[in-house]
Order: sequence, then structure tokens, then C-alpha cells
Amino acid sequence: MSGITIKEINSEPLQNPISVRGGRGLAKRIIPCLDIKDGRTVKGINFESIRDAGDPVELAILYSENGADELVFLDITATIEKRKTLVELVKRIAANINIPFTVGGGISSVEDVAILLQNGADKVSVNTAAFKNPSLLQQLSSEFGSQCVVLAIDTKKEADGEWYVYLNGGRTKTDIKTTQWATEAVSLGAGEILLTSMNNDGTKNGFALDITSVLSGSLPVPVIASGGAGSMEHFKEVFETGKADAALAASIFHYKEIEILALKKYLSLHNIRVRL
Repeated sequence: MSGITIKEINSEPLQNPISVRGGRGLAKRIIPCLDIKDGRTVKGINFESIRDAGDPVELAILYSENGADELVFLDITATIEKRKTLVELVKRIAANINIPFTVGGGISSVEDVAILLQNGADKVSVNTAAFKNPSLLQQLSSEFGSQCVVLAIDTKKEADGEWYVYLNGGRTKTDIKTTQWATEAVSLGAGEILLTSMNNDGTKNGFALDITSVLSGSLPVPVIASGGAGSMEHFKEVFETGKADAALAASIFHYKEIEILALKKYLSLHNIRVRL
């Protein structure tokens, strides 16, 4: 996949179902996630206990060939290490897949996004930088279109029962509620929300259905649920009860606990529309 050039983006608006009410009613998407650290795919539990999960290029090719609808690449230490996303690795992955490709980690400017799009990314995911500088969402959506801008939110349910936004790869708590930030971000130009529950992440106990359902029911853009997938039933639940537009998972795909095509067949049998 050659990716999208800046010229194409500026000359003609991209057609993407997420521009109208999230394209609700469209096929539900299954999205593997490559969390990248030191050039390798890794996976942890509750954002900790990180372990190796394989070569990102090999995994990307496997997922592209086996029915994944999209691929997400997150350089999980770029922000903490105050560096840019691993562009050469992005380029290598993009050259070997033919599905939409979202890249995140260390993105804080229009220039960062331009470089990633030129090297094969289709969409970008912003998190901490957008929270600290919300106008970044306006700048990116104005320059590249909101369909290109994915807002990643790492969220944690606290003792008071509320879900709060966390920054810097889940290391820094804020006092802002997830619903508040998601609503503001969409008004500023975010075209999609990637919602990761820190409570559920890596536990394989299921997605956070409550906060996913709240955002999916209140926002005019798609919500990607992330964190907690451990069985095919969990995907069914997050689409039916959580009302998510897409579900993202990592370890169950990386370690071949669930095959994507088998998952899609299961969902289809339960009357959930997917691309087979």
C-alpha cells in the first residue's frame, strides 16, 4: 500500500463512512493493534508487565492476509521518550499491507502527520498532545480532513464510578471525565474515537461495555472499543451491548488464541454484520 499523499488529501476530500454519524449500520470492523516498543510488537496487562509479541512487519502481513479490516500501529513510548514515531517501520509495514493503516505515538504537529501519511499511513491517532493542545485537532482536521484524525483516549474507572482520562501511555491521571473530553474532541474535529479501558486492558475479561455504550450512543463519530478482549463472545457483547463500531485487540491475535476469520464467521452467525 502506497498510502495517501498530501496532494491527494488537499485536492479531493476522502470518502469515508465515518464522516456521517459514524456510518452506523455499516459492517463492524475487527482491528488488530501493534503496540510497538524498541521496534518490536509488545503486549502488557493494565498497561504494565510488557512482553514481546513478535515482529511487527510479519504480524501486519499476517493480519492483512487473514481478514483484518484495519491495522493500528501505536509507538507506545514515543511520547514518554519525547521522540517521533518510528517512520521507517511505518513505511515497511505500509508497503506490505492493503488495508487501512492508523499510526499513533509522539504525534504533535501537522508536520508529523504529513510525514506519516507520506510514508504510508492512512489515518493518525493522537492522544496526549491533543489533550494538552486541543487546537491540534482543529489543525489536523482542517489540513487533512476529520476522517484522518483518530483521537485515542486511555481511560480508567476510579473508585467514584467515573471514567477519567489518562495521559502519557496511562501514566498520568487527569481530573477530566472521558465523556467530557470525547465530546469536546469531536466538536474540534476528531473523526473517530479509539477508547482503551485501562481497567480491562490485557485482562481478557471482556471490554468495558458501560463507557463504550455511553460514547457510542452520544457521539456522531465511530467508537473503536479497546482493552479486554479474551473470547469471541466479548466481541459480540461489545457490538451488541457496547454499540461499538469497531473492536480492537492485540494479544489474542498475536498469540493466535483467536483467528480473525473464525471470529468474523462467529459474529456473522450471530447476525452481526462483518466483512467476510
